[in-house]
Amino acid sequence: MNVYRSIGDLPAPLDRSVVAIGNFDGVHRGHQMIIQRVRERARELQAVSLAVTFDPHPVAVLHPEYAPKLITPMAQRLALLAETGLDAALVLPFTHEFSRLSADDFARGILRDALHAAEVHEGDNFRFGHGATAGLAELKELGQQLGFAVVAHGALRIRGIDLSSSQIRRIIADGRLALARALLGRPFSVRSTPAHGRGIGSKLTVPTINLAPYADLLPPNGVYVTRMKIGTGAAARVFNAVTNAGVRPTFGEESFAVESYLLNFEAVDLSEQTPLELCFLARIREERRFPSPEALKAQILRDVAWAQHYFRRAGLI
Repeated sequence: MNVYRSIGDLPAPLDRSVVAIGNFDGVHRGHQMIIQRVRERARELQAVSLAVTFDPHPVAVLHPEYAPKLITPMAQRLALLAETGLDAALVLPFTHEFSRLSADDFARGILRDALHAAEVHEGDNFRFGHGATAGLAELKELGQQLGFAVVAHGALRIRGIDLSSSQIRRIIADGRLALARALLGRPFSVRSTPAHGRGIGSKLTVPTINLAPYADLLPPNGVYVTRMKIGTGAAARVFNAVTNAGVRPTFGEESFAVESYLLNFEAVDLSEQTPLELCFLARIREERRFPSPEALKAQILRDVAWAQHYFRRAGLI
């Protein structure tokens, strides 16, 4: 998938395109449904299939106090969009100046003049233009004037839930990982690098690894069944794990960490730049303070047994 970071990065001339516009946080099954239709129509029209997204999230610019923690930060979002088979993604820098662009200017300057849109596919709650004052009705009217069709898609409904990124964020924040998996179409995961120190050298030689500080969405503090992917491509290694996300209150000084104990551990090459992906599969329990390190150790053994049972049932052992 070609990634363009501004209108100026687009190739000239760009073939006509079939476009979907949105934040695509999570690239959930609703997004996937729209993107699949975009790809189908692009093939039929011999056009480029293209997603337009924004960086940073518009709320982070316009109302930073309400900015959501993201399911998928931009690098992960683009990787997931690439997996859908799209031809290209355009990442528009979202600024205060950009937010003042009228709906008419957006449709003319971006959809018609820059992207040569033949069709635009959107969810039926789509809003755009200065102050988000325009919606699908206005987009369809502009399309009639400017020469592109607009296709509306109703929200995909799964397990009685109308899919949206904001709904999935709440579900993950509540620790309902099985439901999040059903809505995302994959386990919720975070991508990061190792924290400084603790077994980091030319090799990881202990079965415990911490994520570097992570600013985006995590499930609530607690203990989880997880899988840790270390590295990328053919050299990547995947370990079953038990992960504690929290402040480790038993040891006095409380500081937040995401710490994973690798169950099928073997020494592996690692640096502070090695890519990590931690998939959250199931919640075992809440985090709590234990009366002694020995009591904590006994609980960890029970947590590991719970996780091993999960992995056996899932065919992952």
